[in-house]
Amino acid sequence: MSPEREQERRDFVERSGWRDADIVPRPGDASTRSYARVHLNGRNAMLMDQPQAAEAPAAPADATPDERRALGYNAIARLAGGDTARFVAASNYLRGLGLSAPEIYAADPASGFVLIEDFGDTLYADVLTDGSGDERTLYEHAAEVLSALHAKGAPDILHPDKALHAYDETALLAEIDLMTEWYLPYALGRKATPDEIAEHRTLWRKTLESVREPSPVFVHRDYHAQNLLWLPERTGTARVGLIDFQDAVAGTRAYDLISLTEDARRDVPPEIADATMQRYLAVTGADPETYKAQMAVMAAQRNAKIAGIFARLYKRDGKPRYLSYLPRVWGHLNRDLEHPALAALKSWYDKTIPRDRRGEISGA
Repeated sequence: MSPEREQERRDFVERSGWRDADIVPRPGDASTRSYARVHLNGRNAMLMDQPQAAEAPAAPADATPDERRALGYNAIARLAGGDTARFVAASNYLRGLGLSAPEIYAADPASGFVLIEDFGDTLYADVLTDGSGDERTLYEHAAEVLSALHAKGAPDILHPDKALHAYDETALLAEIDLMTEWYLPYALGRKATPDEIAEHRTLWRKTLESVREPSPVFVHRDYHAQNLLWLPERTGTARVGLIDFQDAVAGTRAYDLISLTEDARRDVPPEIADATMQRYLAVTGADPETYKAQMAVMAAQRNAKIAGIFARLYKRDGKPRYLSYLPRVWGHLNRDLEHPALAALKSWYDKTIPRDRRGEISGA
């Protein structure tokens, strides 16, 4: 952190009523965000520091459908660049549903700082590692949170100036391109051919059409054990703390459940994954066969995207630690492709990326 940014951070904390507080940095992640714990006279808070990125422009009134879709994806793509005002709006929306998103103590969106409630260190990932939480209980509670979230459907806006962007075909296909743009070259040692790229996109477009969501819901988009906290002193769905939801979109009901049960960073036992899905189905009354097909397709889409992202993090951003997750991601993807709804795509992957190059990076 530059001295100038550090001073801006200190000034924000002081303006927020925490003068002379101790600011203790936290480990970073794959994004440009950073976090620090703030302590003052027995009070605790979490400080988010997120350099800002401009919002994508709104579509003009005379824009064509293709232009509107492109602008929608550009807006989603920009979310990863950071928007603390969106985090604040999403947090307030979730809290309004009775869910445990952090209370906002202070925010300066122009500077990219937010001071929020500190949920502590009870991340699902940590609680499950140290054995202090029952895995089935935690995952079923997480499924119940999704059922409560999905009962409301997706809001059009989170705040008067913050739309909840559609996670539509344009966005999903652009993410799929990460497989051919980043993963395939470093698995095979060559660029994907134009024909390979075109066939991949065509097959994915047809597959996604088969599971189109008629009633979109709020999609957290990164709903997994490192973004959920166990808060046993609370009750009901409030026992699950939610963080890292600033990239939320309006999309399918299956996406977040797959994010939870096909975790790129930890193995979720099959019986736990199944119990989690069954709990969601029991609470929501969703049709099992329709939902399972949607889960398979969205799981494959997500895992193909993640493989591309992890390859990019390694090659472009110099973060080789993400390579260690690739065998697990491909294990998920290989299983996802066995579903009948993905038969045509399975054939593409079988002929294009040999099994012994799935989970590997050429020259790594």
